[in-house]
Amino acid sequence: MNAQSAVTGLLRQLDEMLQQLSSEQYCHPLAVLSGATIGQHCRHVIECFQEMDKGYEAGIINYDGRRRNLLLETDPQYARRRITDLENNLDRPDIPLLLCAGIGDDITLRLSSSYYRELYHNIDHAVHHMALIRAGMPAFPHVRLPDSFGVAWATLKFRSASIVQNFN
Repeated sequence: MNAQSAVTGLLRQLDEMLQQLSSEQYCHPLAVLSGATIGQHCRHVIECFQEMDKGYEAGIINYDGRRRNLLLETDPQYARRRITDLENNLDRPDIPLLLCAGIGDDITLRLSSSYYRELYHNIDHAVHHMALIRAGMPAFPHVRLPDSFGVAWATLKFRSASIVQNFN
C-alpha cells in the first residue's frame, strides 16, 4: 500500500460515513466534542488536504492560511464531492515543498518538507479527527463505521499482532 492508497481508504471511510448522516445530524453540536459538529471535523480534514494540493502547485504549504469554507461543514453532499476531488488529485510525484507554520503571534517557521511528508502528515491528522468523529457517533446509533475508522495503522497492526500472539 502506498501513501496515496492509504489516503484514498481514509477518504472513502469519511464518504461512507457522510452517506449515513442527514444534514441536520452533520451540523448537530455534540457535547462530547465540546460543542463541535461532525461537519466541522470533516471540514477541517478536507481543507487540510485541499491546502496540501494548493501548496503542491505553489511549492509552499501554509495550513494556517487555509480558507474556511462553511459549506463543507454544513452540507454533507458538498463535502462528499470535495472528497471525490481530493481522491482524483493524489497520484503525484514527490517534490520538495516549503511548509510555513505559525507557532505564535509573530512567529512563523519555514521548514523544508516534501509532498510525501505532507501526505503522511495529513493521513495522521485525518486519523486523529476521525477518532474524534468516532467519539461523537453514539449520538447517531444508526451510523455504522468500520473498526479501523479513526484508528492509527500502528495501533491496528499492534492489535492484529496481539491477537495472533494470544493464540500462539
